[in-house]
Amino acid sequence: MRPAYKVLFALLVFSGIAGCAAPGASPPVAGPRPAPAYERLPPEEAARQFTRVVDAIEPVAEAECRARAPALGCDYRIVVDTRTELPPNAFQTMDDVGRPVIGFTIAMVGEVRNADELAFVMAHEAAHHIRAHIPRQRRNATAGAILMGGLAALSGADGAGIRSAQDLGASVGARSYSKEFELEADSLGTVIAARAGFDPLRGAEFFTRIPDPGNRFLGTHPPNAARIAVVRRRAAGL
Repeated sequence: MRPAYKVLFALLVFSGIAGCAAPGASPPVAGPRPAPAYERLPPEEAARQFTRVVDAIEPVAEAECRARAPALGCDYRIVVDTRTELPPNAFQTMDDVGRPVIGFTIAMVGEVRNADELAFVMAHEAAHHIRAHIPRQRRNATAGAILMGGLAALSGADGAGIRSAQDLGASVGARSYSKEFELEADSLGTVIAARAGFDPLRGAEFFTRIPDPGNRFLGTHPPNAARIAVVRRRAAGL
């Protein structure tokens, strides 16, 4: 079914993230103000771009979902959170009835430079659902909690100690494969974006501008270079 998506756009809110200084404001550092790295889209055009990307990505993501994981439910709902205090972010979650939701903060919509970047991010989040990353993460968290709680009990810990060990085990379990999940979503997201008519290589340039998480132990995201390499390999095979 082709659902109507819910876009919570407010053009005045969009205008508030354009990054313009107030009239007469002084730059924080003496000397000439550096030129912006790129020109942000006007609010109306950014809203139209978002709508175009949703219209193109959503049916392709749903078709991929039905082909690969129909039991998960493939009726995506795409939303925008217009709270301006939230940082740039995109995420995939489930609503109360198990429907997959792809969410963007309004800062994230304003952060992308072009439709290819927006499409890649949207396709990446859609891929998280298709690859069942939320239920897999929950299973990993449960297994970690059981293991650590059991070890604490065997060591003679009291109830509070066991609960603390379970919480730690759940956290470690949830993070154990998060980097692999991100790379899986990058790979399948490349396919979805390309099949929707976008350039995933251009879209993955978004990774060149965000902070690099490196390769920290139990980090949640892989190094940006690894993510770009996955996109290049997958795109080469399309």
